[in-house]
Amino acid sequence: MSIATATQTHSRKADFVSGLREGFPLAVSIFAYGLVFGFLARQAGLTYFDALLMSGVVFAGSSQFAAVAMISADVGVGQIITATLLLNLRHLLMGASLAPYLQKTKPWKLALLAHGLNDESYALTISRFQRHGGSAAYFLAVGIATFIGWFGSTVVSAAGVNFLGDPKRLGLDYAFYGVFIGLLVPQLKDRPTVAAAATGAVTAVLAARFIPGNLYIIIAALIAVIVGMVTEGAR
Repeated sequence: MSIATATQTHSRKADFVSGLREGFPLAVSIFAYGLVFGFLARQAGLTYFDALLMSGVVFAGSSQFAAVAMISADVGVGQIITATLLLNLRHLLMGASLAPYLQKTKPWKLALLAHGLNDESYALTISRFQRHGGSAAYFLAVGIATFIGWFGSTVVSAAGVNFLGDPKRLGLDYAFYGVFIGLLVPQLKDRPTVAAAATGAVTAVLAARFIPGNLYIIIAALIAVIVGMVTEGAR
């Protein structure tokens, strides 16, 4: 092994360890926040293994909360897919901003890294990349840390329903609202986001009065996205 190769290997290991170390506090907070999902998923009618499969394969907090809320409301599969797709469109922008730092990473590795892309891992990773340059090993470690926190919380909370009984007895039927408020409020930092949120809320309330079923959710989301993009462009 050449000196250059040995140095690169050491650097990757160091970056990976740094990612795990810096991602651990995120994992703890995600675990605490994710405990709600397991209860709500079971309340929505998902089996224990359904909940585990969703957290393992989808691994997107806001989209999973939206999905189980819509499942509870007996919304069609097509509407659930469309709504969760719209919620996750922001990941395209996250990926685009990380791409310049990962140009030398092989496609199959990028696919693996993409599964660990979420709001928390992105915020930590882009900050690190801007200060020290790109590192696939660091990004991978942060993704693993956040995944362990989220998936672990589902394992515990989805099983806990069997011991705690009906989640409504604990008031968790109101957790949907608390979760989405918690997701929304920290994002209201600029005019485009506020405009999109306000437009979506008003449109949803008005459309729900005139449009049967749950189609108003999709309509409100689409209009909110458009308003946010136009406002961002104008700014």
